[in-house]
Amino acid sequence: MTVSDRITLVTALQGAGWHPAAWRAAGPAAQRLTSLRHWRDVVVEQDRLGVDAVTLEDSFTAGPTDPDGDLDTSTVVGRLDALLVANAVAPATRAIGLVPTVSVTHTEPFHVATGLQTLDHVSLGRAGWRIQVSPTTREAALFGRRPGGDDVAALFAEAREAAEVVSRLWDSWDDDAVIRDVTTGRFIDRDRFHNAAFSGSFVSVHGASIVPRSPQGRPPVFALAHRADAAAFAVDAADVVLVTPGFDGLGPRQPVPDRREAAGGPSWWGEARGALALVRDAEQAAGSDFRRPVLADLAVLIGSSPAAAADELAALDAAAGTPYTVGSGSDTSVLATTVSELVSRIGDLRALGFAGVRLRPLRIPIDSTAIARQLVPALVTAGLRADVASRPTADLRTRLGIAPAVSRYARRSSTGAGVGSVSSGVSA
Repeated sequence: MTVSDRITLVTALQGAGWHPAAWRAAGPAAQRLTSLRHWRDVVVEQDRLGVDAVTLEDSFTAGPTDPDGDLDTSTVVGRLDALLVANAVAPATRAIGLVPTVSVTHTEPFHVATGLQTLDHVSLGRAGWRIQVSPTTREAALFGRRPGGDDVAALFAEAREAAEVVSRLWDSWDDDAVIRDVTTGRFIDRDRFHNAAFSGSFVSVHGASIVPRSPQGRPPVFALAHRADAAAFAVDAADVVLVTPGFDGLGPRQPVPDRREAAGGPSWWGEARGALALVRDAEQAAGSDFRRPVLADLAVLIGSSPAAAADELAALDAAAGTPYTVGSGSDTSVLATTVSELVSRIGDLRALGFAGVRLRPLRIPIDSTAIARQLVPALVTAGLRADVASRPTADLRTRLGIAPAVSRYARRSSTGAGVGSVSSGVSA
């Protein structure tokens, strides 16, 4: 089974789980959420049993807020920095991609670039980046440089510039810049550095990175695209796009009619097609000939039966005091499901044109363990994935089916023909 034939499976890790009351079901693990040992154990399990990548959520605030604007202490408050966690657990893993969430709204692009390059070195080519913006006044107040509450268009414009700067810094060292020439006493070749000069409306940079070019050159960038402006940003800045069937960023998504649905298929087919069409339309509008891998982003609670899963979700909702559903705490479809039902849905998503799924376990470690120990072998049995033993040992770009990143500063060949590059974070 080739990389392009297999479904991509990513697990999204956040706190005790994505449900606000997940900590009540976590048992002793709820006391270990700020322990690196806990996150190492969770990620190593995903790695050992064949999940392609994990994303690690993050934000500048310690947790969600209540109606009065204070921290909501009825749920998990406090978290470890996602990028630092990824670097800490990387040496304990073998093949899994590590994709921390790093915001660009208040973070200097230089620090984003070097931090992710370090992760790519530590993980031997398995780093990724989930790019995010930080729109709230609460986050802005932590820095004191701007009032916050920025217009969405301005946030995306700033993020585009930040992504461009990060990409330029990643390319600023040639692959062979470190020469270790003992006879001349030179460790690096200064002619193999490049000025990543950029001056925009929001950010500017001059000079090169302080970290040598990493194994992937440019770690793959992930972006969430739940509405048209986010999809346009993802096409400009990302290699992999996450979409939310059933939610358009404001409320329930309007489905795109699907003939299979009309013939008696599941009602969610139209919603899934609409989410996928959002990205393909944005690619066409941008004149992009690169079809990005699109992953369906789904929140899941996995039970032994449909009834058991529904009961367990209802118990969490009761503990939280409000249902966790689209538009009420969640920005994507929430599924109380079984392994067999989830395999069927993933197969249908593959048939619709999705490259795979990112699953948000409502409970960690209960549902994250079910994904690794039950779902992965079920997908193998269904012919949607190769078995773990034959899983290719490769960098994350290769595992995602993305072409190798060629530096925009790559030297011309002796024939004078350009090696070829692109100016954004996406390879042509």
